[in-house]
Amino acid sequence: MTLKELEIGKSAVIRTVGGQGALRQHFLDMGMIPGAEVTVVKLAPMGDPMELQVHGYELTLRLAEADQIEIAPIDQRTRNHAGRERLQATEHPGLGEEGKYHSKKDENPLPEGTLLTYALVGNQNCGKTTLFNQLTGSNQHVGNFPGVTVDRKDGIIKGHADTDITDLPGIYSMSPYSSEEIVSRNFVLEERPRALINIVDATNIERNLYLTMQLLEMDIPMVVALNMMDEVTGNQGAVDVNGMEALLGVPVIPISAARNEGVDELVRHALHIAKYQEKPLRQDFCDKNDHDGAVHRCIHAVIHLIEDHAEHAEIPVRFAATKAIEGDPLILEKLALDQNETEMLEHIVQQMEAERGLDRSAAIADMRFDFIERLCEQTVVKPKESRERIRSERIDRVLTGKYTAIPCFIGIMVLVFYLTFNVIGAWLQKILQMGIDAVSDMVDTGLTALQVNEAIHSLIIDGIFTGVGSVLSFLPIIVTLFFFLSLMEDSGYIARVAFVMDKLLRKIGLSGRSIVPMLIGFGCTVPAVMATRTLTSERDRKMTILLTPFMSCTAKLPIYSFFVSVFFPGHGALIMAGLYLFGIVMGILVAFLYRSTLFQGEPVPFVMELPNYRLPGAKNVAQLLWEKAKDFLQKAFSVILIATIVVWFLQSFNLRLNMVEDSADSILAVVSSLLVPLFAPLGLGDWRICTALLSGFMAKESVVSTLGILFGGSIGSVLSPVSAVSLLIFSLLYTPCVAAVASIKRELGGKWAVGVVLWQCAVAWIAAFLVRLVCMGVMG
Repeated sequence: MTLKELEIGKSAVIRTVGGQGALRQHFLDMGMIPGAEVTVVKLAPMGDPMELQVHGYELTLRLAEADQIEIAPIDQRTRNHAGRERLQATEHPGLGEEGKYHSKKDENPLPEGTLLTYALVGNQNCGKTTLFNQLTGSNQHVGNFPGVTVDRKDGIIKGHADTDITDLPGIYSMSPYSSEEIVSRNFVLEERPRALINIVDATNIERNLYLTMQLLEMDIPMVVALNMMDEVTGNQGAVDVNGMEALLGVPVIPISAARNEGVDELVRHALHIAKYQEKPLRQDFCDKNDHDGAVHRCIHAVIHLIEDHAEHAEIPVRFAATKAIEGDPLILEKLALDQNETEMLEHIVQQMEAERGLDRSAAIADMRFDFIERLCEQTVVKPKESRERIRSERIDRVLTGKYTAIPCFIGIMVLVFYLTFNVIGAWLQKILQMGIDAVSDMVDTGLTALQVNEAIHSLIIDGIFTGVGSVLSFLPIIVTLFFFLSLMEDSGYIARVAFVMDKLLRKIGLSGRSIVPMLIGFGCTVPAVMATRTLTSERDRKMTILLTPFMSCTAKLPIYSFFVSVFFPGHGALIMAGLYLFGIVMGILVAFLYRSTLFQGEPVPFVMELPNYRLPGAKNVAQLLWEKAKDFLQKAFSVILIATIVVWFLQSFNLRLNMVEDSADSILAVVSSLLVPLFAPLGLGDWRICTALLSGFMAKESVVSTLGILFGGSIGSVLSPVSAVSLLIFSLLYTPCVAAVASIKRELGGKWAVGVVLWQCAVAWIAAFLVRLVCMGVMG
C-alpha cells in the first residue's frame, strides 16, 4: 500500500520512495527514506495535505506525493527514538584541554588582525536569527515560520571588531531545493568562510544533524550550537555533550539563544577554531561492518576517482564524492569529468546500488540517518513529551480542526481588522491627530505673528503640516496591524494557515506556502515579494509575486480612512473589510487567468515542517513594531515630505513661477489635465485627483497628503459617494509604490516590473469602471 492509504494514528515502515529529481532528494533529506518509520498524525480540514511524524518531528505532505511512497503497515514503531534513559554528569572541557576534540600542541594561529568570517548555518526555524541578534546586537525580525530569513544578513560579533558573521537562510541539506537554499549552499561553497557555526535545534536533533553531517564534509572549522537546550532540560531530557563531540569531531556547545545562555562560551569556541583553523576530525560516518559497507567502499572509490577534479574546482573532496554519488547536477558540472570518468563513476554507483539494495540517493541518506540514530542512542536522553508539544496538539484541535479551522481563521482576521480600524488603532489615531492639529495651530499662529513671507507660511502650513501631518496620523493604525500580524507569525499560527489553506490555494494554482507572502502583503508589498524566496518553484514564485499587489498593504490605509471619514462615517469596519475582500476576490480571479495563460502546470509539492506553538517574545514584537514605525517615519520625512513640497510648489506657482490665487491656474493643473480624459469615465475627471493618484506611485500615503493640499477640506463637495467608491477601488488595485516595484524588479527583472505597473493600472481602471456602473445602477 502507499502512504496515502494509511489511516490516521497508524504507523508504517517506508519501502520505496517514488518521484524523481530535486523533489525526491528533498523527501530523502527530510528523512523519508526506505526503512524509516512514519505515523500519520492528521489530515488538513479539507482532507489534504496530511501531517505525519518521521524521525521524531512533524512534516506535512500532500496526498499526491504520499501516493508515491510505498509502505508496509506495522503495529507499533520499533525505533521509538528513545535514546538513553540517563546520562552521567560530566564537565564540559574548556578550550584546548585534554580529552577535548582538539589540542594546542601544533597550532599555527592566523596572523593578528585577520578578518574572521563566519557563516551561521542551520535548518529553517531553528533559531539562527535569534542567535545572530545575540551575537551581533542586531535586531533582525524573528518568526516562528520556516523560512523567515530569505536573504543573507551580515554583522560583527559584539566586542570583536575583526569578525564578520553572516546569517544565512535556513536549509535542510546541502542539496538545494529552493532559491534561498541555493543562497546558503553557494555562500559556504564559494565564499569559503573561516569557520561555520552550525545551529542545531536540540528538541529536533535527528533532523537537524542531517545537515551537520554534510557540513562536516566541507572541511571547514566548525562549532555546533545546540539551541533550545532549556526546553530539552525543562522536559527531563539531556545531551552528553562530550560524547557528541567525540563522535562528531567538532566542539558542541549547549545554548539557549532566546535566553542568551551559553552564547559567551559559543563565541569563545568560535573565535578559537577560526583563529587556529581547527578542522573537523571526522568526516567518514559509514558503519563499515554493517550494511553501510557497500556505501563506504563506493564513497572511497569515488574520492580516488575525482580527487584531482575536486581540487581544481576547489570543492572539498569528501563533499564532492557524496554529491557525485547522489547525482547532484551542480557539483557534477563543476567537477567536469571526462566521458571515461563519468562511466567509471556510474559503474561504481551501480555496484553499490546492487550490493546495498537501495538507489544512490536513498543509500547516502540512509547512511547518514543510520549514524544519527546511533549517535542519539549513545548521547541523548530524549525529553518526555514536551509541554510545548502537548500545548500545540490541544490548540491544533481547534485551529486546524476539520470544522473549526476555516471559521477560526476568518474570525481571527475579522477580529484583527476590527480591533485595528475601530478600537485600538482608531483611538490612538484620534489622539495623535489632536496632537498634530494642536502643533499646527501653534505654528500657524506663530508664523502669522512673525509676519513670515506668505509663500513660506503656505509651504509650512498648507504643504508640510497638511501633507505630512495627515499621513503621520495613520501611524497608529499601521503599527497596530503589524502588531497582530507579528503575533500570528511568532506564535506559529501562520504555518498552520499554510497547512489549512493549501488545498484551497491549489485550486488557483498555488501552494499553501504562498499564503505567507500574501498575508505579509497586507502589511507591505516589499517584504511580501522578498518572502516568495522561500517558495521552491520558479513558477510559484513569479505567480505569487504578481498576486501580492492585490493584497491591500497598510500604506493604503490612510486613503481608505480619509474617504470613509468624509463620505461614509460610521461604516469604517464594513468598508475596510469590503475593500480587503474585494482585493482578495480580484486576486483569485486574476490567479485563474494566470493559471490558464502565463503559468500553466501544477503548483509545487507542499513539504513543510510544522513548528510547535510558542509564546511571542515581547522584545521581538516590540522590535518589529519599532522597525515598521521607523520605516514609516523615514518615508514620511523623506519621500512623502519631498513629494508634498513638490506638489505644493507645482500647485502654488504657474509656468512663469508666479504664485497663483487659484490652483487651477498652476503648473500642476496643466500637467494633470492631460490625464483627466482617462479618468473622467470613472467619475474622477478632476485634475487634482489625477495629481494625487500620480503622487501615490512614490508612496501610497502621499495620496492623502496631496488631496489635503489641493482640496483643503472641500473634497466632500467635489466628489459624489459613487465617485468616492470608484476612487477607493482604483486606489486598492492600481500600481504598487516605487519601492515595491523596485523589489519586483530585483526578483524578476525590469520587464516584469514594468508589466506589473501597466497591468495593475489596467485592472484598477476596469474594476473601478465596472463598480461605478453597478453603483449607479443600484442607486438609479
